[in-house]
Formats: sequence, structure tokens, C-alpha cells
Amino acid sequence: MLLHDWAPAVLDGLARADYRDAVGADDLVMAFYGDLFRPAGQTLAVGDPMFTAADVEAGLEEELLLAWWQEAARVDPRVAPPDGDTLVRVPGSVQAALRQLSRSAFFGGVALRALVFDLKQVRRYLQDAQLRKAARSVVGDAITAETRVVVAHSLGSVVAYEAMAAMPGHGVRALVTVGSPLGIANLIFDRLDPAPEGGRAAWPGSDELVWTNVADRGDVVALEKDLRPRFGPRVINAVVHNGVHAHDATAYLTDKLTGAAIAGGLRAR
Repeated sequence: MLLHDWAPAVLDGLARADYRDAVGADDLVMAFYGDLFRPAGQTLAVGDPMFTAADVEAGLEEELLLAWWQEAARVDPRVAPPDGDTLVRVPGSVQAALRQLSRSAFFGGVALRALVFDLKQVRRYLQDAQLRKAARSVVGDAITAETRVVVAHSLGSVVAYEAMAAMPGHGVRALVTVGSPLGIANLIFDRLDPAPEGGRAAWPGSDELVWTNVADRGDVVALEKDLRPRFGPRVINAVVHNGVHAHDATAYLTDKLTGAAIAGGLRAR
């Protein structure tokens, strides 16, 4: 269970930030909606479905894959950049992207089926209205009057943002996003609900909400490290170094900067 891994990491980050108030694993609640992405009525083996390059669909999945490839080439010299023809999605561009990403430090340890599954999760969340509503409901139900901090990773930051933006009057004092793709124009940002207006997205809470966005420089999923141009100058952006595990949630959570952001929300009244 994810909470089993996240809880010690959150507490470790708080300790690194010198937060001395008593907080235990029992104070943490996880909103889990991963089961919504599993095919209904099937018994699956352990792990992700056995996707291949042929399963990457044209449109959002292919475009996001190419965006990851571009960013991986920018931050990792072992990855050859896509050429102009590839960017217009010639035949074979998906296979080329997956081949190059397998050479990167970021994706090198990720099974191909898991990478394709991640692409499909993003696409389904943004294009399947029923699934999107269900995932947001899971997160919204976990945010109670006692909730002071929401911590969200990767696609979870998109779900958390949308859930909070749809909950006027919530009492959350700190939103901490880590490894977030929220700032990716066209593919993610422009598809948010509520829809951005004039290039600026809605603030997901009251004026008292403090939003800290933490990104690793080598995190390919968090293409846009600075969310201020799209969500406003109040977003606090922090850059960390997670080593080869650039997108790993527990690496983010154990960092002192993440712990300090969480601690700030716990201290707020």
C-alpha cells in the first residue's frame, strides 16, 4: 500500500525540517484511486498491464511521450534529441522515443509497460469524464474539516488541484505538489478543469492557502519547474536533487524543503 511507503518519508521530511510537534502515521490519510485505471472484469498478474509500443495511441499519449523525450534529451546527454521529422510524428517515432528513453537515467529503470501505462493514465484522466469525476471524488472525500495539508505527486497533483478548486471554502492551509506536470502547456495545463482563462489558472483555495511546488531539475514528468507563470506569483517553487530517482515520490517527501512546506501548513491555524 502506498501509504506504507509515504508515511515514513513524510515523517522523515518533517524531521529534516526540524518540525518538533507530534505527528504520527495515524495523522496521515491517503486518497487512492489507482484501481479506477484498471480494466474492469479482468484478473491481472502482479504489476502493470503488458503494454507495448503498439499500444501508445495517437494524440495525447504520443504527444506526451514526445514531450518526455525532448525533456530527457535536454537533461541527459545519453539521450539523442528528436529531430524535426520526429516532432511531426512520422512512422516509427513512438518506437524511437521509447528506445531513447530507455537509455536515460530517468526512465532507464522503468519497464516499457509501466511507461506506456503512465501515458494511458494521463490520457484517460483528462479525456474520460466519468473516471475524472470519480478520481476527484476520492480526493475530495479525503479532504475534511480537519485537513490542513494536501500533498500530491505526479498525476495526483492534477487530481488534487482540480478537486480543491472545486471545493470552495475548504480549510486546507498548504498544498504541496511534487514532481507535478501541471505546468505543461497544451497537454495538461490547457485541459484543466476549471479551464484557465487568459493563460492563468484558478487558485485552488483561499488567500490563506500556501502552495509549494517541488521539482527535481532532472524530473522529466515535471517539464515546467516554475508554476508561477500559469498559476500566479503566490506559488512557491523549490528545486531539489533526488539523484537518479528524480521522479520518485519518497525521494521528494524526505527532502527538507518538502518537509518545511508541510510543516508550514501544519503550523497554520
